[in-house]
Amino acid sequence: MIRSFKGVRPTIPPTCYVDESAQIIGDVLLGQHASIWMNAVLRGDVHEIRIGANSNVQDNSVLHGMKQQHGVYVGEYVTVGHSVTLHGCIVEDRCLIGMGSIILNGARIGAGSIIAAGTLIPEKTVVEPGSLWMGSPGTFRRKLTDADGETIMRYAKNYLGYKEEYLREG
Repeated sequence: MIRSFKGVRPTIPPTCYVDESAQIIGDVLLGQHASIWMNAVLRGDVHEIRIGANSNVQDNSVLHGMKQQHGVYVGEYVTVGHSVTLHGCIVEDRCLIGMGSIILNGARIGAGSIIAAGTLIPEKTVVEPGSLWMGSPGTFRRKLTDADGETIMRYAKNYLGYKEEYLREG
């Protein structure tokens, strides 16, 4: 379901894939070739949500801001895994956000980082670029390697391929 809220309608380029079960509401802007998968909720009713080009938000994820304080900003080539909660946070370019992770208000995930599955990133946490964080609460584990960066891009490119397949299905 795609619907306006208080007169603001989501902006979705024709190169994007949005599953019919997803809910995109209000002040949401998708970049070119972004994809929003089954039962994801992007609720732009209290603050803006911006998804960068070539990024994907997978099944059952929830993105929501904090009124008059924090929007949700996802960079380019970001993979947001299944059942992730992004609340009032910033995820910079080329990140992998593992399944079931929770990233809270005011947190910033630096470019080229991996947040491991099930990780909780508390409010106002700053994850340095190129880092692996894991746990609840999340803690720094190590700097990423070139191979890790290739893995991040492989996930993003896989979803670009899936997007094209789903768009062809109509």
